[in-house]
Amino acid sequence: MRFLDVKTDYAFKRVFGSEGSKPILVGFLNAMLEYDGERAIVDLTIVDPYQIPMLKGMKDTFVDVKAILASGKHVIIEMQVLNVAGFEKRILHNAAKQYATQLQKGEDYTLLNPVIALTFTDFSMFDDSAEYISRFRLVERNRFIEYGDDVELIFVELPKFTLELQNLHSIQDKWIYFIKNAGSLEYIPDNLASDPCINEAFTQINEAAMTREELEIQFKRRDFIIMQRGSLMLAETRGMEKGMEKAREEVARKLLDILDDATIADKTGLSVDQVRQLRIGAPGRI
Repeated sequence: MRFLDVKTDYAFKRVFGSEGSKPILVGFLNAMLEYDGERAIVDLTIVDPYQIPMLKGMKDTFVDVKAILASGKHVIIEMQVLNVAGFEKRILHNAAKQYATQLQKGEDYTLLNPVIALTFTDFSMFDDSAEYISRFRLVERNRFIEYGDDVELIFVELPKFTLELQNLHSIQDKWIYFIKNAGSLEYIPDNLASDPCINEAFTQINEAAMTREELEIQFKRRDFIIMQRGSLMLAETRGMEKGMEKAREEVARKLLDILDDATIADKTGLSVDQVRQLRIGAPGRI
């Protein structure tokens, strides 16, 4: 068997945001969210269900699924594959917008329901922490008094999740493993198949059950993401190289009055011609 990569938008929406996804999404959110004594999710409504195999344009590198729980809470589930500029602000903006737009003009603020933004990233966000799940709420800075749970941001950084298949014990870990690794599996592991919701999720992304059109959409989307990731890596590499070049030039300028061109070139890695150009352009020199 071969399975779609859940980190791409077509597969992510097929599993969590299509017409038949409600049982899967209920099981998934029950595993991922913490309730602080509240009862588990028993029902939800998927906002704007995804109509497979229709697919919007390929300009975005993220996909989201919106749901409203039976308790009234709003949940935004997002998969972000590329670390693009403004990503963190967009997450906060979308959560705040989901919170604010619940009310019609003149309605009472007490009608507002909490919003949870659950975001999976295919890159590391918080480099100073090894934890793969981070949760944020509004708290007082010094005394850590919680302002409320009206807006909660949850991030799951997939690169930091390194548990092997045999070490998966909680249902939460099994879901994270599914999202990260399903596209590279050739069969459904027993300890994942034992959960009916995860087993059904695998059924949704089994390539054998898809039409040629559906597979073509998925493959095009996967290739687009690969090209976008490559472009970002190239831009980052060129930026680093440019920064290193400027640093070498700065060191060379400080050595112009001390060393000859050949020695400066040897010490900085610049060419002799580059050092000569710096000397010509140095202040006070003709």
